[in-house]
Amino acid sequence: MNVIKYALSKLTGLAYRQEYLCLSKEQFSDPLFAYLVLDGIVVKDITTDHLFVGYKPLIIALPSYPEIEPDRYKKIIVGFNTSLLKIGSKVPGNSFLATLTLHLISSHPPDKTIVHYCLGQYGRHRFLPVFNQWSFQLNNYLFNRRKTNVFLGNNLYKQVQIAYAVPRVISLITLSDDNLFNLFPTDLHGQIHSDYYIISLRHEGKACSQVEKVKQILISTIHAQAYREVYSLGKNHMKDLKPKEHFIFSTKLSDKLQLPLPLQAIEYRELEMISSYTCSIHKLLLFRILHTKKIGPAENTLSHIHSSYATWRLKQGITGNYLMR
Repeated sequence: MNVIKYALSKLTGLAYRQEYLCLSKEQFSDPLFAYLVLDGIVVKDITTDHLFVGYKPLIIALPSYPEIEPDRYKKIIVGFNTSLLKIGSKVPGNSFLATLTLHLISSHPPDKTIVHYCLGQYGRHRFLPVFNQWSFQLNNYLFNRRKTNVFLGNNLYKQVQIAYAVPRVISLITLSDDNLFNLFPTDLHGQIHSDYYIISLRHEGKACSQVEKVKQILISTIHAQAYREVYSLGKNHMKDLKPKEHFIFSTKLSDKLQLPLPLQAIEYRELEMISSYTCSIHKLLLFRILHTKKIGPAENTLSHIHSSYATWRLKQGITGNYLMR
């Protein structure tokens, strides 16, 4: 079985051993552009507006654009392109490097005036040749269906690969209850409009329960050089609260909530939870932003991408500032 696994891993064509490659977002050259496509027309550049907030199912959060009429559009397309496109132009067939077909949730959560949640239906990309994509899916089917693993079957894994073609910022969440603390990373999050923030957590995880109980939290963007330390904190999603000295906090406290900042934090937001929405394994938490503060130059924000897109970039001769764990 190990021989088969090794052979299939080679046939995937991936150039990198690690599935997700850390990088500095600001130093990442030639990123993809994301476009909202309705009825075959490029409607809006959503590169910096769309949020990736779920992977089973794939969930994309969009601001409540007036162009998206829920009674008219149930299916929308997000296209990922290597160059700028003219808004209002018609999309030639198969012109995007990758596309996500999304279904607009018809029974909106209470926050529908703030955000549209869209579920992934189908993903198509050209990051790898067809044979390599087939080998990747077979390898995934044979070796990733473990009880301890969230299995992304059929086309879902391809949708996730596409979502991670855009660098996703890995931030740290700080919370406290009765003088005990937790500190854990998330990459399923982002600001929606000017006053609101969305964070997606596994609804069965202890971290999710802790956030729902305390409601007020701190989320910090982190310097890319702390990537190893940040990845190591992933286990805290399933850990109980602990005394402060168990974590890599600095001596600084946030302005309003007086929560300790992680080491290497470059910006933070203090948040207060106002609603939640459960979708499969995810709980989508909507927060009001209480306060935002930059505490360092935003030049090296920790982010990561999927190795399939990184492999495509390598074959195109596009350099990558990857930080290998």
